[in-house]
Amino acid sequence: MSSHFNETARPAPDALLVQIADYVLNQTKFSDLAMETARNCLVDTLGCGLLALNFPGCVKHLGPVVPGASLEKGTRVPGTDFSLDPIKGAFDIGCMVRWLDFNDTWLAAEWGHPSDNLGAILGVCDWLARSGQKKYTVNDVLVAMIQAHEIQGVLAIKNSFNRVGLDHVLLVKVASTAVAARLLGGSRDQIISALSHAFVDGQSLRTYRHAPNAGPRKSWAAGDATSRAVRLALLALQGETSIPSAISAQRWGFSDVLFKSNPVVVECPFGSYVMENVLFKISFPAEFHAQTAVEAAITLHPKIKGRLNDIKSIRIRTHESAIRIIDKTGPMNNYADRDHCLQYMIAIGLINGDLKAEHYEDSYHHAHPEIDQLREKMVVEEEKQYSVDYLDPEKRSIANSLQIEFKDGSKTEKIDVEYPIGHRRRREEGIPVLWKKFGENLRTRFDEKRSSQIESVCKSDQLGKTNVDDFMTSLVK
Repeated sequence: MSSHFNETARPAPDALLVQIADYVLNQTKFSDLAMETARNCLVDTLGCGLLALNFPGCVKHLGPVVPGASLEKGTRVPGTDFSLDPIKGAFDIGCMVRWLDFNDTWLAAEWGHPSDNLGAILGVCDWLARSGQKKYTVNDVLVAMIQAHEIQGVLAIKNSFNRVGLDHVLLVKVASTAVAARLLGGSRDQIISALSHAFVDGQSLRTYRHAPNAGPRKSWAAGDATSRAVRLALLALQGETSIPSAISAQRWGFSDVLFKSNPVVVECPFGSYVMENVLFKISFPAEFHAQTAVEAAITLHPKIKGRLNDIKSIRIRTHESAIRIIDKTGPMNNYADRDHCLQYMIAIGLINGDLKAEHYEDSYHHAHPEIDQLREKMVVEEEKQYSVDYLDPEKRSIANSLQIEFKDGSKTEKIDVEYPIGHRRRREEGIPVLWKKFGENLRTRFDEKRSSQIESVCKSDQLGKTNVDDFMTSLVK
């Protein structure tokens, strides 16, 4: 690499930009497991978005930027009557599916929620079909989802952007940019150009995910990333000049400026590994590092529900990532604080034997002082083996354990939960519950007849052949 910063000869594109572009352009037939998991992921993600429409904090972000503006043949937003340009459509869908922290998860050196990319995928596909430019089927959507999952997830395996203060939606923007540019008909050079702009774009800080600044931006950050991805893809297709060494340029490139001069490492070839192993949030909307802790709390609920005032201490053994991200003491200031607080989520599980999105609302929290009383009795400690197994590619466990001691000296049994129900190791148990969750979420927005019709289509062998615009018509008001 040249050490002269004034050299004007344009380099070849960074290898990673080329690798991603070639991957999305190579329409490899994916495994049956990947395609079936993508179908499950599609319905689960849409259900999460429909459920979020019951929360005013989400709804206020949706709709045209200018009130009353509408694009006649634009992107539809499921569960609403909005018809928007594809950039705002991507934002709205992305915002909905992420709002309640209930869609899928990927955990590695970096973590994130690969189904966040659905905003860009549906945003582009529905608009292209309705505007008469190109028809895509649901099968095309599933392929795009597999690709977006793979790009985001593989880049997360060895690259810990969160440890340098960057938010994981960086990878949503990169993955969505690649698949959106491809769906829009971009050439190899145009996809490389769009990706180069995604890397030099400046990236979100994680500030809004952590105390004392945790707030609702974390729930629309993915929508913001997907909408920006569509914008960059559209710019590239208009002929925007590429920035070939966007990642590797000395002094000015992504690695030197934002990644402490570390290279962006790709550990394995892009395929379908991530979709095949993605983690679903099936039972409750809880930050994924707490899923097994909440399950343990719900298991203990019947044994302690009449003895809350007798509890002396609650011992929580967990993994390092959970301690770093969701171990919180002190006041819980808003919804976003609570759904990323290990102790709060455990308290709700112990008290109610369940955890729902409504339990994070201000009104619920203020009406139940016993939540914070339990939090004050909790001791969080790292279990070293849990941390090791969390990073083990053969396990990828997300383990937690709980044990409660009472004032009389007696104790409950220690409840260990190594894998959440959404883990691949519990797929057979989890998928029926996932479809039950989808049905329940549908019925928060549509009547019984409409909900049953949508479920029937989604379970049908014909789903993959259904045109995206017809599919979206079934989901809008």
